[in-house]
Amino acid sequence: MFKYQKLDLKFIISTKKYNMKNILTGLIVLFAMNVGAQELNKKIEDPSRHKQVMLNQCTREAITSFAEFKESYDPNYASYKPDSTSLDGLAKLLKGKKVTIVLGTWCGDSKFQVPHFLKIMDALKFDADKIEFIAVDGTKHCENGLIDNLKITNVPTFIFTDKKGTEVARITERPQETLEKDMLKVLAVAKTK
Repeated sequence: MFKYQKLDLKFIISTKKYNMKNILTGLIVLFAMNVGAQELNKKIEDPSRHKQVMLNQCTREAITSFAEFKESYDPNYASYKPDSTSLDGLAKLLKGKKVTIVLGTWCGDSKFQVPHFLKIMDALKFDADKIEFIAVDGTKHCENGLIDNLKITNVPTFIFTDKKGTEVARITERPQETLEKDMLKVLAVAKTK
């Protein structure tokens, strides 16, 4: 009987060591994943603008409910009428695409163009999961190099990417004609490449 108790004790000890290794490994992996993670819907006091702004990745809901942005968003979204003659062509050209919108919650052009853009995308029933929002501070920067490779000079910038994540087109700051017509042009050019 004593022999079996000794064997059970060895099994319990070796199991505890194995579990401790797994727990420790899991904690290290979680820590490593969080080191580069950014806070979603982060708000900061922007020293260059002397007011609160949103920063880094954000949800549509957070941006459109952020007080300063909402003030312009609601009336601009409600009053915008997408060009229905452009929507069929856009729907075809947007198939398989994702969009990254880099904006400033402090920026007049962002407050005007982003509601129009989202009204167009809503009219197209474009998959909301394929639209990413990145908010920048007054110097057009984010944390942890989030936009370092995007070459952002002005906001808003609408970046269209293919399934592989390769940029195929962009519209910067404001359209030359209308968002719909500019989207048709840049996406048609991208399709021919």
